Amino acid sequence: MNKWPFAELLTATQFSRIEGAREESALATKASPPVAVSRPRSGKASDRASDRASDRASGKGTTGKPALKLADEVSADSKVSADSKVRRYDPAETRLRVIEAAYYLFGARGYANTGTADIAAQADVSEGSIFYHFGSKRALLVELGKLHGKKMVEAMQGTDTLDQLTFEISLNRCFDFCEINNVWEEVVHEGADCASSARKNLKHSPEAEPFFHATKEIVVGWTKAHMDAVAARFGATGIDTGIAASLVFALVGEAMQQYLDPTSSDGDRRRIRSECVRFCTAAAGHPAIGIA
Repeated sequence: MNKWPFAELLTATQFSRIEGAREESALATKASPPVAVSRPRSGKASDRASDRASDRASGKGTTGKPALKLADEVSADSKVSADSKVRRYDPAETRLRVIEAAYYLFGARGYANTGTADIAAQADVSEGSIFYHFGSKRALLVELGKLHGKKMVEAMQGTDTLDQLTFEISLNRCFDFCEINNVWEEVVHEGADCASSARKNLKHSPEAEPFFHATKEIVVGWTKAHMDAVAARFGATGIDTGIAASLVFALVGEAMQQYLDPTSSDGDRRRIRSECVRFCTAAAGHPAIGIA
């Protein structure tokens, strides 16, 4: 039996159009999602509990409005927004930027007058990265002591090889370096007058001890290597270069305090330099070390 009894009354074109429209309507009905039928809120407790569960599942509050974010979510969003304003560097570069910024600020302002927020701003990193890499401001001071020691030995050695270097050359370079970087002698003595500040050695301040010991470790290690190289060149024996290097460091430190004392005249400073060189050369156990 013909599905359309009156099809013979239609033209072929008209029949085709009607049949196509019917198929399209059927397809649209299948593709459309079912329409949720809202039901009135019931006064029963069980129904109200069901309504609340449905609201939570859909992300709405009990009023039907979107639920507010929890406090920790808001805090996390704020932190992400703040951190996004800080440039990102790889860990090695971040660490280096913090050390260089702290070295500059501690020298310019002093240890007590420089905060971690100041260092972070100077280094263009987040303040949290300072604690991530160093743990504390005091631990950062240790790294600065190492940096200061490295800069000092680089200045003392210059372009010379250790076995060709003399105390006359290295110690005069050391005096020049410390004269330029004298501000580090006052890093932890803010508020003191220049004369009393210059008379204090960094190792005498509890705040400065990490800096002092880190610098000492670098400089004594380099001095021992220097003395080993010169002793090997001249065939010198019977010298404990480890002990000798520590004694040289102590001697030069004492001489440096006198040299940097504001009450010392130019003549005093020349004699201090000369005597320091002579003493260290003789104490090293071989005259050629100071005149080669």
